[in-house]
Amino acid sequence: MTEPATTSSDAYQGHVAPQGAPARRELTDITIAKLSVGPMDNNAYLLVCKHTGDALLIDAANDAQRILDLVSQSPGNPKLGSIITTHSHYDHWQALAEVAQSSGATVLAGKADAAGLPIPVDGELETGDSVDLGDCRLEIIGLRGHTPGSVAVLYRDPAGGSHLFTGDSLFPGGPGKTTSPENFSSLMDDLEARIFAALPDDTWVYPGHGDDTTLGAERPHLGQWRERGW
Repeated sequence: MTEPATTSSDAYQGHVAPQGAPARRELTDITIAKLSVGPMDNNAYLLVCKHTGDALLIDAANDAQRILDLVSQSPGNPKLGSIITTHSHYDHWQALAEVAQSSGATVLAGKADAAGLPIPVDGELETGDSVDLGDCRLEIIGLRGHTPGSVAVLYRDPAGGSHLFTGDSLFPGGPGKTTSPENFSSLMDDLEARIFAALPDDTWVYPGHGDDTTLGAERPHLGQWRERGW
């Protein structure tokens, strides 16, 4: 079984070891738990509303039992009500069917990627949509390019700061992999217009693999990414 997270909000740095214990971040109204799962070091994120105990999972990527343990061992006995899959690549949904069946959670994904998931979705997401998390609200931002229906999930903390879950569309050091110049341009256009032009430098970025970053750390390199083409 998964070890309960012991990382405090002040100590949270956005790093978790492959197959290691989760890291937990305490915000005013929600908690964020980050867990590395599977052989590709995928990140799964559990968000819990502190007021209601409602929980939402971003990417049931692998290791279904470890994800279910993360839910059951989280403080307050949260109820997993929704699962958002950031995009349709197989390494981001290996545990989706099992976690959804075990929890009864609603399955959500980007409209253009929904058909690529292993089970039917309950809701298709597009830019401008919102998803409730107890008393809190998450915003959906489409980032087309890594896949046609990739989505990012944004939480604006009323106490200050924004938290952005980007799947494989944005990492420390650049955008996610694309398969054509057209897809690269599409992804960069969406990142620049919908993310970097719309959100401040202190926005914390939680990617689909590896360590976290901030928009401020990445913003100076936008021109370089455009020039290199990846």
